[in-house]
Amino acid sequence: MSLLQRLRRSPWMTPLALGLWGWLLLWSSASGRLDLLLNAAFHPVVTAAGAVLLLLALIQMGRARTRPVGPVPLGVLLSLGVALLMLAVPPAPSFSDLAANRQDSLPEAPQLSFFLPPEQRTLTEWVRLLRSQPDPDLHAGDPLRISGFVLARPGEPPQLARLTVRCCLADATPAGLPVDWPEGTDPKPDQWLEIEGTMTVQDRNGVPTNVVKPTSIKSIPRPARPLEP
Repeated sequence: MSLLQRLRRSPWMTPLALGLWGWLLLWSSASGRLDLLLNAAFHPVVTAAGAVLLLLALIQMGRARTRPVGPVPLGVLLSLGVALLMLAVPPAPSFSDLAANRQDSLPEAPQLSFFLPPEQRTLTEWVRLLRSQPDPDLHAGDPLRISGFVLARPGEPPQLARLTVRCCLADATPAGLPVDWPEGTDPKPDQWLEIEGTMTVQDRNGVPTNVVKPTSIKSIPRPARPLEP
């Protein structure tokens, strides 16, 4: 009898798959993995699903002891392998690669925050504000302090950007600001930076454009929750 046939005849494969997926969901919630993939509003749903799967695994284990079972579907073995792979290989998405292939169509803000002092606005709040008020001179000279990752698009200067999500990375939308990088600065794609400076107006391709003029640029670690609503 081949190994595959033995696995399919084992009464423990189904409860093992359910339990492993339940553990994976719970561990992802507790370890912060979900912060790289999913809007924080949906984390409780994932946690609840993990608990339900663990409960189902216990029920299946009790049945396996008392009832004979038929061959385990191949899909169960496949899902078991996928769960093991996800446990072994942590997610490490490239935000720059993802953002470079998405349109800059931001979802509506969950709350109006345009009246914050300029230096307290996040990068995403700045992008929403500038798009709602198309006159670039309105905010020329405003101080700012923003953080984000370096977004590199072919044929364009690097921007500083964040990703906004309604649900997960599948619907992620980039929010980026042009930066007047000081001479000698070599920003790398996906590098996280904190920039202090002022908002200026420059002509880019013959169009007046708001551009960040840095007074200081500091490399920072990726935040625990890099995705914004």
